[in-house]
Amino acid sequence: MSSGKQMIRWGLCSSVLGWALACSGAPKPPPRPPEPPAAAPPAPPPPLPGLPVTPATSPAAPQQNPFVGADFFVDSGYGKKVAASMKAAPPELAKKMAKLERMPTALWMISIASVGALPSWLDGAAKQQKKSKKPVVPIVVVYDLPNRDCSSESSAGELDAANGGEARYRSEFIDKIAEQLSAHPEQRIVVLLEPDSLPNVATNLNVEKCRLSADVYQSAVAYAISKLSLPNVYLYLDAAHAGWLGWDANRNSAAKVFKAVLDKAGGPDRIRGFVTNVSNYNALDGEWGKKLEPSNPCPNELAYIEKLNESLTAAGIPNKGFLIDTSRNGVADARSRWGSWCNVKNAGVGERPRAAPRPLIDAYIWVKPPGESDGVSDPNAPRYDESCRSPDSAPDAPQAGEWFEPYFRDLVTKANPPL
Repeated sequence: MSSGKQMIRWGLCSSVLGWALACSGAPKPPPRPPEPPAAAPPAPPPPLPGLPVTPATSPAAPQQNPFVGADFFVDSGYGKKVAASMKAAPPELAKKMAKLERMPTALWMISIASVGALPSWLDGAAKQQKKSKKPVVPIVVVYDLPNRDCSSESSAGELDAANGGEARYRSEFIDKIAEQLSAHPEQRIVVLLEPDSLPNVATNLNVEKCRLSADVYQSAVAYAISKLSLPNVYLYLDAAHAGWLGWDANRNSAAKVFKAVLDKAGGPDRIRGFVTNVSNYNALDGEWGKKLEPSNPCPNELAYIEKLNESLTAAGIPNKGFLIDTSRNGVADARSRWGSWCNVKNAGVGERPRAAPRPLIDAYIWVKPPGESDGVSDPNAPRYDESCRSPDSAPDAPQAGEWFEPYFRDLVTKANPPL
C-alpha cells in the first residue's frame, strides 16, 4: 500500500469510531433525532377585571376637619378588655392600664358578618352625643376587600375575587354599611377605607396575587367611595406609611393610583383625606428612620405626610387632611428594619387621640386597639406569616385581632408619653 493511500485511509479512519464504521464495512447508525424544543413557560394569567363604577353624585361631606369641636366616641368593648387585663396585673401596672379604659378606638368591619355590630356602635355614639351636647365622632374601618392583604396571609379575608368576591363586597358589605351610615344623618362619622389595598397596587405588582387583584382593588375601593360618600360621612383612604411609600417613586406612584380611583368614584372631593401608619409603629418625629434605610427621604411619619401632601397636590388631589394612627408608635427605635410589622416587641403606646395637633393633621387616632395581635406566630396555624416570627416580633402571638395579654402589658409599660 502506497504511502499516499495510507494517508487517504487515515483521513477516513482518524478515530477508533471512524475506523470501526468507515473502515470495517459496518453500517452507519441512524442520525439522532433532533432535540425537542424547550417548552415555553405558561403565560401568566391576566388580571381579574373589576366591575364598572357609577360615580357618586349625591352631596359629599363638607371639606372640614370632622374632629374639630367634637368628641371622640368611646366604646365600652375595648374598655372591657383592658379591665380584664387589669385584674391580673400588678397594682402599678394596673393603674397605668386604667388610663386606657376610656380611650377611643376604631371599630373594624372585617367581614360581612361584622356589619351586624355597626348599628349598636352608631347608636352608642348617638347616646354619647346627646349627653355631651356636641358632635361625637365614631371611627369605622372598612376592611373586607376581595383578595384582601394580597402581599401577606396574616390578614387574608373571606372574599375571593375570582369567585364573585367583588359583587358580594358591593351588595353584602358596602351597601349594608351605607344603609347604616345614612340612617344617622345627625352624626359625623369617620370611615377609613381598606388598609394596605391601594398601596399594594402602587408597589407590589411583582406579587402574583397583587397583580391579579389590582383592577378589582381599584374598582372595589372606587365603589366604596361612591356609596359611602354621604353628607355626614368623612372618608379617608389608607396611604400606608413612611416605611412603605416614603421613597419618591413609591409615593408618586401611589398618588397616581389614588387619583385614578377617585376619578372613578366621582372626584377628589368625595373624600376628606388620607390615614397613615395604620397598625404600624412609625414615630412622629426624629431621624430614627435613617438608621433603618438611609435612602428613604421620609425618616418619620410627619415628614412622610409633608412629602405625601406634595405628591398628592401634584397629582391633582390638593387640600386634604391627614390622620395618623398613634396607638403603638411611642418608641422610635422599636425595630431593626422597616419591614417588621407584626407584634413588634419593643413598641409602646403613643400619643393619645386628639384633634388638629399639627398643620395638615386632622387628628391623632387609635385605629389599631393596643393589645390586639397583628398575626399568629405559630407556623402550623392558619394564616401564619413568617413575619410574625421575625427577630423583632413578640413570641407566642395569637391570631390577628385576638387579645394578646403579654403584649398589651409591654405596650403600656413602654408608653410614650408615659401613662
